[in-house]
Amino acid sequence: MSHIGRPTKPDKRTLRQEYLAVRNRLTADDVREAAAALADRALGLPELARARTVAAYVSVGSEPGTLTLLDALRERGVRVLLPALLPDNDLDWGAYTGEGSVARVQHGGKMALFEPSGERLGPDAVTGADVVLLPGLAVDGRGMRLGRGGGSYDRVLARLERAGARPALVVLLYDSEVVAHVPEEAHDRLVHAVVTPSGVRRFRSGA
Repeated sequence: MSHIGRPTKPDKRTLRQEYLAVRNRLTADDVREAAAALADRALGLPELARARTVAAYVSVGSEPGTLTLLDALRERGVRVLLPALLPDNDLDWGAYTGEGSVARVQHGGKMALFEPSGERLGPDAVTGADVVLLPGLAVDGRGMRLGRGGGSYDRVLARLERAGARPALVVLLYDSEVVAHVPEEAHDRLVHAVVTPSGVRRFRSGA
């Protein structure tokens, strides 16, 4: 079939590079202000208001900031789980009990991550979460999320599905990262909501 004359849509790799380039131009003040607004918006979510356990992550670099949100959840008495990257790119989990409970871990040539420094609870611990906060680079109007491409959260979502667990899936992004279209593959899953510094958008088909 000929595609001559048709505009080609960017692939995931190209899109990731574009979104990361925009993030990398943010100043420390931009990131800090967005993190405070993001926490305010997220804490208003009914799903988080009634959650007993939340699986989250510690943001790195110019990612939308999460530490303010994590500390606020802890103050509410919520159990917060953080991921630890395994050699096969799967995720183990540990409890977040404050800033002293995370350690900076360098994974070979990949980025350094902040991971739980205490007891590891096993990859299946995520199946007990009421809400899973997902990192990402973009989400579209259907709720299709573009991740970083490592596949770690694809494994998490598949594990939840196999266990019959149905937590609310929420992605944390900047306002400009809610876009018209994100390419999808067979293993991709829709999220239920996106939180940005300016508000919350829900998706009816999130699953």
